[in-house]
Amino acid sequence: MKILLIEDETVAARQLKTMVLQAESDAEVVGILDSVEGSVNWLRTNPVPDLILMDIELVDGQSFEIFSQVEVQSPVIFTTAYDEFALKAFRVNSIDYLLKPIEDAALRRALQKFQHFSAAFAQPNPVVQIEKLIDELARRAPQTGSYRERFLVRQGQRLIPVDASEVAYFFSQNKISFIKTYDNRLLHLDYTLDELEQSLNPRQFYRANRQFIVGHKAVEKLHFYFNNKLKVILRPASEEDVIVSREKAMAFRRWLGE
Repeated sequence: MKILLIEDETVAARQLKTMVLQAESDAEVVGILDSVEGSVNWLRTNPVPDLILMDIELVDGQSFEIFSQVEVQSPVIFTTAYDEFALKAFRVNSIDYLLKPIEDAALRRALQKFQHFSAAFAQPNPVVQIEKLIDELARRAPQTGSYRERFLVRQGQRLIPVDASEVAYFFSQNKISFIKTYDNRLLHLDYTLDELEQSLNPRQFYRANRQFIVGHKAVEKLHFYFNNKLKVILRPASEEDVIVSREKAMAFRRWLGE
């Protein structure tokens, strides 16, 4: 099985290659690319690989741009640290994804899924539907009304509404979810962070780690942390350190720059 890796982070690409070779004994990684331009040139001049593992954010843009510049004839498994709406689209289209940091079990499941669906991917132009869906997402995302805009939270014997714009960050502690508002209120919420992540506007909120979903305007500053991680300083301050893994660090910085 010939596999092309498109990943802009050197360490992540090296780790992914190792994981792929361990998961598939007959796998051969035929190339590792880090840019839209490089990927387009490679796909134009090399034999079609059996499978592409493709990161969404590359050094010179989003990997979706590749599809508009060259005919991609291989099935694609996307890897991403943050784009929840794209993930939903890929699920619908039977195109798998790997959420960073990538786990061995998730990679093996994705490769097994590829094996099961390889016959379907052998059809001409296998990514046409994906391209159309991605274009539709790009057009609709800024004005979509599907994001959660308000929450009802408990405060004593009362339920009070809290607008999403008031939320600095969400966090989990002892399996209980909380809201921290910009005016420093601490409120209990009857949703898990996983459920919240599915419903929040990804331009406003980012899943920094398993414990925190942070608001764009709540990030006061970043500190470089050991092993290429990031330490996030929030406003209002959080009691727990908010650490972004090295696999998510670049995507998190890009999100802050939007």
